[in-house]
Amino acid sequence: MAARAFASHGWTVVQLDLFGTGDSAGDFGDATWSHWLADLDLAWSWVRDKVPGRTVLWSLRGGALLGSDWARARGVDCPWLLWQPVMTGRQHLTQFLRLKSAAAMLNAADAQRTTLELRNVLAAGTAVEVAGYTLNAALVQGMEAAQLQMAPGRCCPLAVLEVSSNERLTPSPALERFCRQIDAEGVSGTASVVAGPAFWQTVEIEEAPALVAASQTVLDGWAA
Repeated sequence: MAARAFASHGWTVVQLDLFGTGDSAGDFGDATWSHWLADLDLAWSWVRDKVPGRTVLWSLRGGALLGSDWARARGVDCPWLLWQPVMTGRQHLTQFLRLKSAAAMLNAADAQRTTLELRNVLAAGTAVEVAGYTLNAALVQGMEAAQLQMAPGRCCPLAVLEVSSNERLTPSPALERFCRQIDAEGVSGTASVVAGPAFWQTVEIEEAPALVAASQTVLDGWAA
């Protein structure tokens, strides 16, 4: 929905299936963090070569961590639209590993112990299966080390959009801390909350039209 909306306003949108995901080649169990960074290199080179005009980075959830690592390592400074960004890879991985505990209907103490055991298995270099996905140690190591950080001297603006299914209209505490951090670093950024479902975690397809509309407003401002 968002890609079509952006394209209708004149943007060329490249949606990337990382190695082992979506329609991309390979199995998820063979994916590594460095492989995904290389995928971003290829996509970025293609866009810069084929599409004239301003280039914007667009990420969802854990994609913010990958984008952060990539942009800082490659020295890329461009406007960035972030949807519901994850702040640390370690936290993101913990939430994912807890799915295995939830599937086993464990209590809180057992779930914590199971998550720790899974981390130890991964640290030993052994892959584990969670919710039908095989996690290998190389992917986990890269994810755990990732943090949402901006490169020193960044000039281009950020726009962060969070989705709330209740009446909360203010950014989450984690996002507020991130905004204070980038403000102290001199990075121009905005944070907004829009009404909608947490579509990335629902079993059925959910739509968040307010998120698309708010994103379009951001892009229109950058294109002006």
